Amino acid sequence: MQLDAQLDLTLPSASLETAAGPSRLRAFDRALGRMIEIPAAILVGLEIVVLLAGVVSRYLLHRPLVWSDELASILFLWLAMLGTVIAYRRGEHMRMTAFVGMASPRARAFLETLAIVSGLVLVGLLLEPAVEFAIEESWVHTPALDLANTWRAAALPVGFALMLATAVVRLVQESDWRLTGAALLLGACAAAGLAVLSPTLIGLGNLNLMVFFVLGVGGLVFSGVPIAFAFGLSTFAYIALTTDAPSMVVVGRMDEGMSHLILLAVPLFVFLGLLIEMTGMARAMVGFLASLLGHVRGGLHYVLVGAMYLVSGISGSKAADMAAVAPVLFPEMKARGAKEGDLVALLATTGAQTETIPPSIVLITIGSVTGVSITALFTGGLLPGLVLALTLCALVWWRYRREDLRHVARPSGRVIGRAFLVAIPALALPFVIRFAVVEGIATATEVSTIGIVYAALAGLLIYRQFDWRRLYPMLVTTATLSGAILLIIGAATGMAWALTQSGFSQTLAEVMKGLPGGALGFLFVSAAAFIVLGSVLEGIPAIVLFGPLLFPIARAVGVHEVHYAMVVILAMGIGLFAPPFGVGYYAACAISRIHPDAGMRPIVGYILALLVGLLVIILVPWFSIGFF
Repeated sequence: MQLDAQLDLTLPSASLETAAGPSRLRAFDRALGRMIEIPAAILVGLEIVVLLAGVVSRYLLHRPLVWSDELASILFLWLAMLGTVIAYRRGEHMRMTAFVGMASPRARAFLETLAIVSGLVLVGLLLEPAVEFAIEESWVHTPALDLANTWRAAALPVGFALMLATAVVRLVQESDWRLTGAALLLGACAAAGLAVLSPTLIGLGNLNLMVFFVLGVGGLVFSGVPIAFAFGLSTFAYIALTTDAPSMVVVGRMDEGMSHLILLAVPLFVFLGLLIEMTGMARAMVGFLASLLGHVRGGLHYVLVGAMYLVSGISGSKAADMAAVAPVLFPEMKARGAKEGDLVALLATTGAQTETIPPSIVLITIGSVTGVSITALFTGGLLPGLVLALTLCALVWWRYRREDLRHVARPSGRVIGRAFLVAIPALALPFVIRFAVVEGIATATEVSTIGIVYAALAGLLIYRQFDWRRLYPMLVTTATLSGAILLIIGAATGMAWALTQSGFSQTLAEVMKGLPGGALGFLFVSAAAFIVLGSVLEGIPAIVLFGPLLFPIARAVGVHEVHYAMVVILAMGIGLFAPPFGVGYYAACAISRIHPDAGMRPIVGYILALLVGLLVIILVPWFSIGFF
């Protein structure tokens, strides 16, 4: 998907398969890749089977499997760590490359090398504490299976060791050893300098938060270091140099952040999103909407908005949503005269618009770190997304009110009816998922397995589109994306713990409570802050860092927690998909194969439409909590 340097949203893959180097090293690299990817794919499949067995046994047989959650939790951490290794090997950890893309070729090459070295340094620092942590966990036994918790915790040192081996292989295969040496020297000088200044830093007290978590994280993120590594390195340095806490605390907090069972919904919904694209369900939904509105001025733009709304209600992955919709609609829209810049701008802003549509991964993350009911979040997320869809559609109407459609034939009622019949199984899936959660058939984590079975049966029996050869790559892709997300959550959890222990949370609470304007002022300030955080950190790390701090304050000033969640998520979505920093915008460009420059001007109007929608959500809480 990479079009040019500006679209490089991930670590450089270094072309491992074709890089120059000894044949033995390349053979070792291929063997290492298979050794990691095959177990990761198997683990995704096992998680689906275990959770589905739990649903069937409890709801149909009325004989709950008391050990299913424990086994799923053990497998989940292994899946997360192996997925993290694959993401590192493939260069798919999330990073901000706005400034990297603007650098000179020589400086860019150095920053790309620095991104690889940062991973090597982080896992090198965490490997020994991870081994100690796994050994300590041997004293804890699971209640149902009576297994030592070391079986689960061992995933951390194993994962770090595999990442270390991967980093070494990648650096050995780098052609320019001067860049590698310079990156390693820079890291060593930074570490030595901080160690020398440690006595001074200890005396600074909470000013260290500015040094490590503002200047440190900011410098690393803007230089292109993956977000998870930036969080991890800064947190490790802060704890090691300014506190008496052992470094094993960092590993323990990462384990806590990555081990919430509710987060198991992340890989399962990612896989579900890939499955609906493979089975043709997404194409069926888009086809029906196109037959219904394709003859209206701006009709296919309305279809794009509606299709993203429907698909987002199934996949939970914005990249999967855009990849399912854009290739179906864009060729016809271009044939009708739509400009590329307007297309990618609308695609990006629909990504922001649908952030609250269940089962959004951000919704699941909020539930896991704040304790807000997932079912309530799923219920509350439907109308806010619809409000933003209407504001986008209003702008589409204005821009395309004079579109010439004399050459476009209006489909007959029979054609529309046939498209509707084809789309019924696909359109029903969001309602099946919601019904299963609301009726208590499955939890928010388990319901994804019902969606997977439904989509698989629809693909096999109805759409007759099920490519068995794609299953293995889909399982590996699921593990990769999940690992990248979960490592961010783990690293951000460690940083959030450090912020809390420093007393920052109490200070922040007092400042936020003292804002003028009461609840409304708090909502406006939060929205502005999360637009900025969403563009820099992306949604999930921002939520993990600040959710546990701000949600209690929201309750204290009288804001309903679900209403607050909707405001925060939509604000982060706007930041995530707004250029020049929002990486979601560049993802939309990569998926649609349109240069980022083309959409810079058209997206301004769509961003303003989203801000109007966000204002409506802030001022009218009913859209978030009206169904309770």
